[in-house]
Amino acid sequence: MEPNFFDSVYQVARLIPVGRVTSYGAIANYLGTKGSSRMVGYAMQACGTANPPVPAHRVVNRQGLLTAKFHFGGNLMQELLESEGVQVKDDQVQDFKSVFWDPAVELAL
Repeated sequence: MEPNFFDSVYQVARLIPVGRVTSYGAIANYLGTKGSSRMVGYAMQACGTANPPVPAHRVVNRQGLLTAKFHFGGNLMQELLESEGVQVKDDQVQDFKSVFWDPAVELAL
């Protein structure tokens, strides 16, 4: 059975290395659904019970903003990223280009 879109998003998100982040759009692009970054966001929002767990805290918007932080409650998203060595200031990933993980590049065969 072919995985549904959310499952495909989760498979990609689970590959994001510790200490790196990617964007909703980068995942959508990798899955061949460029322009569906909002759907990737919906998938991330719904991944709370996914097993194995999905590191949704590593998915940010294209500018590196923690746009989903309110879904985590408090500063949990920032705390999780910082515990992995990602610097965050004012809900913004610092040095975004150097910690950005692009699945289209990193997972290219």
